[in-house]
Amino acid sequence: MASQPADPPPSLSPAPPPALPPADAARRRFATLRTVLALVLREMSTRYGRTPGGYAWSILEPLGAILVLSIGFSLLIRTPSLGHSFLLFYATGYLPFDMYQSISNAVARAINFSRPLLLYPAVTWLDAVLARFLLNSLTSVVVSVLLLGGILAVIGHRATLDMVPMVEATGLAMILGLGVGTLNCALSGLFPIWEVAWSIITRPLFLASGILYIYEDLPEIARTILWFNPLMHISGIMRSGFYPTYVATYASPLYVLGVSLVLMALGQVLLGRYHREILNA
Repeated sequence: MASQPADPPPSLSPAPPPALPPADAARRRFATLRTVLALVLREMSTRYGRTPGGYAWSILEPLGAILVLSIGFSLLIRTPSLGHSFLLFYATGYLPFDMYQSISNAVARAINFSRPLLLYPAVTWLDAVLARFLLNSLTSVVVSVLLLGGILAVIGHRATLDMVPMVEATGLAMILGLGVGTLNCALSGLFPIWEVAWSIITRPLFLASGILYIYEDLPEIARTILWFNPLMHISGIMRSGFYPTYVATYASPLYVLGVSLVLMALGQVLLGRYHREILNA
């Protein structure tokens, strides 16, 4: 009897093809950057484009504050604590403070400002925070450069400038504003009364940040207390770049950086955990 032919071996099923990347992978690679840029352009059009004068108010407001301080104190005292120009002395103290304040206030309201857009999955709370931080930081830097450059040209300041402490103070003011603003964004979203409480708590900050004086002019007990104010360090570092004979030995950039990073980390943890509750409130 003829043997039956052996059954052919079962054919191996072909391996499934590798998963293809999504068609829009290349587009989504820079999704965060495009989203942040779109939010920046949106805020530029809504905040400055619809206001008479636009960006001119960003320059006129700090200029007016510096002029009022300079004229007022020039009637009371003969010379400022450093140099001979009231304009330069108060500008080097006020502009870093104004930079911190504008960035922290803008970042603290990031979620409320972009609340309708945050309902879309492509827009996150981090995009809103970064957009407001970048726009206000760039605006404050441009305003500071224009005002300080104009003041130096008007008063004929001939001393050698040190750019390192200027850049250092500017960077510290920016990161401190981001840290405080991020934490306040979370706290004001969770506790609406916090925004009012914070504005009351920080009202004396203008007088306690070294705008009207230098750290060395204070009595010992005041120096001990105000050393813990990061803005006091920032104003001292900024002035050391404009006055070659002034050395802010008390200023600690590491202290300011540490405070800023701790506040930023706390704010990010709270926003990461409770941002949905804040949006739905």
